[in-house]
Amino acid sequence: MPTNKKAGNQQLKSRKVSGSQQVTEFMENLDHPLKEEIDAVRKIILSTNGQITEQIKWNAPSFCFNNEDRITFNLHGKGMFKLIFHCGAKVKDRADKEPLFVDDTGILEWVSGDRAIVKITDNNDVKAKEAKLRDVVTKWLAITAS
Repeated sequence: MPTNKKAGNQQLKSRKVSGSQQVTEFMENLDHPLKEEIDAVRKIILSTNGQITEQIKWNAPSFCFNNEDRITFNLHGKGMFKLIFHCGAKVKDRADKEPLFVDDTGILEWVSGDRAIVKITDNNDVKAKEAKLRDVVTKWLAITAS
């Protein structure tokens, strides 16, 4: 189970540090067996689009686009971690329950029409999925920005 040695979100937010600084401090103090892979995926996501920002949300790094959370780490898997692709903290009612787009990469596991997961298991998995992850992040941001 991942742990963060500091008190977490409240301590970081009470000091009024930027979202990026929150994540940097969170990562510095993260005790997780896949910390290297988490950091690599973080860098992949941030490099995909210059308008992506980050913060700590739900006790993990979360990535925002147009000031809306869109991708959030879930660090609680055994032997893996997940990236949760979503449409923000508030559920939006959609008439269409089909997936937001066709995932040609095959890495997304659709939980609902507007929520999907990518699982990462190790460094080889990060390398194997890097290009596909960039593609999915780009599509997700484009589709959910409207």
